[in-house]
Amino acid sequence: MLNKLFSFNGGVKPDPNKSASTREPIARLALPPQLVIPLHQHIGGTPRPLVSFGDRVLRGQRIGAADGNVSSAVHAPTSGHVVAIEPRPMPHASGLSSPAVVIEPDGQDIAIEREPFDWHAAAPGEIRDFLRDAGVVGLGGAVFPSHLKLNPGKSGHTDTLVINGAECEPFITCDDMLMRAEPENILRGALIMQRMLAAKQVLVALEDNKPDAAAALKAAAQALGHASLEVVVVPTRYPAGGAKQLIRVLTGIEVPHGSRSTDYGVQCFNVATALAVWRALEHGEALTRRIVTVAGNVERPRNFDVAIGTPISHLFAAVGLKPDTDKLIMGGPMMGIPLPNIDAPVVKATNCLLASSPTLFAPPEPELPCIRCGECARACPADLQPFELYWHSRARNFGRAQEYKLFDCIECGCCAYVCPSHIPLVDYYRYAKSEIWARERDKDAADSARERFEFRNWRADREKEEKAAKLAARNAAKPAVKPADGTAPAADAAPATDDPKKALIEAAMARARAQKEAVAAKNTDALTPAQQAQIDAAEERRKRASERSGSDIPAE
Repeated sequence: MLNKLFSFNGGVKPDPNKSASTREPIARLALPPQLVIPLHQHIGGTPRPLVSFGDRVLRGQRIGAADGNVSSAVHAPTSGHVVAIEPRPMPHASGLSSPAVVIEPDGQDIAIEREPFDWHAAAPGEIRDFLRDAGVVGLGGAVFPSHLKLNPGKSGHTDTLVINGAECEPFITCDDMLMRAEPENILRGALIMQRMLAAKQVLVALEDNKPDAAAALKAAAQALGHASLEVVVVPTRYPAGGAKQLIRVLTGIEVPHGSRSTDYGVQCFNVATALAVWRALEHGEALTRRIVTVAGNVERPRNFDVAIGTPISHLFAAVGLKPDTDKLIMGGPMMGIPLPNIDAPVVKATNCLLASSPTLFAPPEPELPCIRCGECARACPADLQPFELYWHSRARNFGRAQEYKLFDCIECGCCAYVCPSHIPLVDYYRYAKSEIWARERDKDAADSARERFEFRNWRADREKEEKAAKLAARNAAKPAVKPADGTAPAADAAPATDDPKKALIEAAMARARAQKEAVAAKNTDALTPAQQAQIDAAEERRKRASERSGSDIPAE
């Protein structure tokens, strides 16, 4: 039993606004006319497409294969035909496009024949490969491939497995409703993870503003009867759902800068990820659907069971988007990203779709100068100095920003929430991070160009050496030049050496010296080589003229 809860520094308590979307149970949303399934939906490499235009696909069929170890497969959410493989707009603030497979459902929803997989008898590596090919990734927001996190590493075990159901951000209730609907299956997935990680205990944590979900989980845990499994209710405070903050609350362990929780024997997964693991291993179901909260400025807020690839406009049409909506957000109001395109698809990272209006979220007030009040530092759950990060980011002094641990910022928005000057601090931090990443990419590109240039120069030098060696070898095969006085060539050959190329070069130099000495033997007046050459040429012409005329009269 967990005897004590700890606390983390900072945090805020915004209005949760969760009751509106939890009044009705999860509804299964009907399929749209087209599904747009992006190939890249997680951290890591982009899966390779396995289908072509015109192919018929079945529900659960792989349409994208994992590209490398840090990657995960992508599957068809229903049966139908592939009508395009092309770039489509993604649910991202940039509005950029990414390669996607467009499927037109046939309405039959025929599933692929599942191959039996006995995970009880399989080795841990085989289970991880199966989860990779089933497309299971973290569904709490980071979308990191789960098969990599389920590796205990060098230690061979994990002390504590944390299943995160805190769901601290306002408006988002998809995990709350999932814990109410399938508590036992979530815990079964957690026990599978415990076995794979050889964890000593499993702590399922959720905030105290979810009493129905807590009661359902505790009842399911009691029915399963595992002594190492415990459901823990933690105080409600944003961002208690952050991995490092939740680990601090449950274990008292503070993961420092540059370290991972696994270095301290703790691993953390979302409750929806645990359910996806159980479905994949017990039923062979690939990750093709997820629960999405649709809330905010809508007529009927609710949670939907949605096929991945469903256009976002299809979800807002189901809940009735109010006419005064001025902005759409994927995620919550604290950490969500604005959506420039309502036709972008639902992806594995989509946990909430939020409609904003001037009434619901007042327009931002004008930004005022920082007064260094320190409220942002007191609210920061990562124990940073947000005002220092702000000054250095604004001044484009990115090196100093990194010295103040810029990349430890989790972009929770607590600092901006409490700022009396209404400074959008997180926007400055995101800008600084993007600039640093861009400069690192430019540096990597410059380093690669320099390496290619140096290699080209080295290759050119090597080719010159090889040509010189070949020339020396051809010259070595020719007979030595005999001196004019009939004596033998000079015997001052280079000493023996173990390097064949060096020996050939030295032999060529010896022959050149012999030729020079043969010419020097006739040069008794210390003439220059050019003058001696003119004398030799005149002598040769005189000899030829004498032979033709039979006389010793010189030709000139």
